[in-house]
Amino acid sequence: MAREVKLSRVESVLGELSYPATRETAASEFEDVTLLLADGERNLGELIADVPANEFDSNEELQSEINNALPREAVGEPYQSEGEG
Repeated sequence: MAREVKLSRVESVLGELSYPATRETAASEFEDVTLLLADGERNLGELIADVPANEFDSNEELQSEINNALPREAVGEPYQSEGEG
């Protein structure tokens, strides 16, 4: 069954995986998940398959790799900074 998850909630989905996990295992596990982004959507399994790391020791590490693979526009409005007065 296909699932959809917002980028801000992806950590809960990544927590379903047993760690350490290989890139191939993670990509296969999440091939049915659509990641909803600020500028569209991506297949989470395909996104994971494209990250450079071969293994992840935790869901935080995997989430970091996913965030690094996304363009700036995917996470919100470009060049908008949080916390600047």
